[in-house]
Amino acid sequence: MISDLLIAFGVGGALCVLAQLVVDVGRITAAHVMVLFVVLGALTGGLGWYGPLVKWAGAGATVPLPGFGYTMVEGIDRATQTEGVLGLLTGGLTAAAGGIKAAVVFSLAAALVFNPRA
Repeated sequence: MISDLLIAFGVGGALCVLAQLVVDVGRITAAHVMVLFVVLGALTGGLGWYGPLVKWAGAGATVPLPGFGYTMVEGIDRATQTEGVLGLLTGGLTAAAGGIKAAVVFSLAAALVFNPRA
């Protein structure tokens, strides 16, 4: 149990450190890094390389940005097997709906609690 937590923390932390290094060394914006990591997660997920990391690291691999891309690809794969071509349009959002909903709800809660600055 503790080893699972340490693995998840280590993998998630390593992905975050890698993203920060890309921002600092690559001199590109954080928005570009976000898009890059989501696309890399989708690409490696589609190639079957990210799945074993998810099985080993759990939330350490699914919570960071590459995990979002991986979740989208896995959702599309499942939906195309059951719904056919329509799954290309619905599968990714269906798979990621929980995370998207959480982001919207928590953002709304933060906006209601804190006073935003211009």
